[in-house]
Amino acid sequence: MKRMFTAPDPGRARLRNSTRAVIGTGLAVAVAQLAGLSLTASITGGLAALLALFTVLDADVRAQRVTTALLPAAGFPALVLATSLHGMPPVRDAAWLAVVFAGVYARRWGPRGHALGIFAFMMFFVTQFLHARPAQLPELFAAVALALLSAGAVRFLLWPLERRTPPAAAPPPLPGTGLARPTTRQAFQATAACAFALAAGQILSQDRWYWAVGTAWWIFVNTASRGETLVRGFRRVLGTVTGIAAGLLIAVPLHGAPAPTAALVAVCVFGIFYTAAPSYSWMMFFVTVMAGLLYGLLGVLHPGLLLLRFEETAVGALGAALGVTLILPVTTHAANDAWIQRALHCVRASTAASLDRLAGDPEADPAPHAAELELLLARVRMALAPLVHPLSPLRARKARARQVLALLDDCAREVHGLVCVAADPQASHDARLAAACWRVEAAVEALTAPQGAAGATAPATPAGHAGAEEPALVHLHGLETALAALATPLRTDPRAPLVITA
Repeated sequence: MKRMFTAPDPGRARLRNSTRAVIGTGLAVAVAQLAGLSLTASITGGLAALLALFTVLDADVRAQRVTTALLPAAGFPALVLATSLHGMPPVRDAAWLAVVFAGVYARRWGPRGHALGIFAFMMFFVTQFLHARPAQLPELFAAVALALLSAGAVRFLLWPLERRTPPAAAPPPLPGTGLARPTTRQAFQATAACAFALAAGQILSQDRWYWAVGTAWWIFVNTASRGETLVRGFRRVLGTVTGIAAGLLIAVPLHGAPAPTAALVAVCVFGIFYTAAPSYSWMMFFVTVMAGLLYGLLGVLHPGLLLLRFEETAVGALGAALGVTLILPVTTHAANDAWIQRALHCVRASTAASLDRLAGDPEADPAPHAAELELLLARVRMALAPLVHPLSPLRARKARARQVLALLDDCAREVHGLVCVAADPQASHDARLAAACWRVEAAVEALTAPQGAAGATAPATPAGHAGAEEPALVHLHGLETALAALATPLRTDPRAPLVITA
């Protein structure tokens, strides 16, 4: 609760984006209703608009427009498959698993592949949720098309947030080829997890089994290691349980009353977008409450259905845990080490660019490196989440992981300070800056070199503190201090690693 309300929101970006999502989704539903489409089609359109606003995260506005325009190419075939095969469960199930594999595999093509894969999966999902039939395809196509036009109008014309503040590009996935490529591993893991969830979910219910598949799928979104996936599964179950409790108090008594249900769905859409970054559990809380409200609109909501929702979620989380543990697992230690090294190399790049700028090179720009560092640190926090989780029993490793995060935050703070100094055209270039920068580079090299490699030594003790008369030296000294301190948690006995290795 505290993190949801106190998480930083520079420029109120999350607030603005969440408000825009409510407007875009609400407009999509309103247009569908004005066009005379059914409730089933209107809900499908609302979901399509929500997904377009939530998953399209290309680095520039033009690419976002292209990806939004391509969503029907991924979604319409999934709608056709799901509705046409509704009466043939074995073939339908096999088709959905194929969509799962293709949707995860497509993530290798960056944000566009990621968005198209999610959209295809969710179009298949929504037909199960709404029990859509082939005869409804024309109005489903119309609803999705109108929704994407509505969402695009709000995003690119009415409130073009990204035009003023372009989104930072997400860091590329960890390298690998063949089965070592993260997207390939995850495609097999997610397919196996969804296959288990599908089979076990149908044992629980022949009507609502799809919730288990949806749970398994979404747990694999934006995770890279076994530990991250297990933590994501726990948070999803936690958010679902609290959402069900709220649904019993809110959604059930409403009995699907249109006006209050629509208002609360808008609140849930806002909550989904506003809490997605700081708290996955709270995001799932709002997703679960919204699902209960939609079931109320459809006239099928009752307490037993919410209990079944929990059971299906638990089955899906179990499937994800089995898939990530048994199928081509990536250890938490391997993922953590790779992301931490990327962050440290980014620190070095930021420092070097700042020094060049201070030396008078007008082409040198450390700002992009500083922005990339923030994204990498967010990825490091996600990778270390299994260790710093409150339920982690590994107290020593938890303490060391927290130390790493604190010291990397110190590095980021000093880098941002250095970038600000370098941006000042009046800043002087002290001769001592080059020596300090070389010490920072040497410290990063020592921390990122393979342990046992020739020349791989602990970072040297930083030089004496620079005076306040030279701000750039002060920030470089702070970097040296933080990097030297990182040697303790990162370069200790490899038999007692910082992170879980099994």
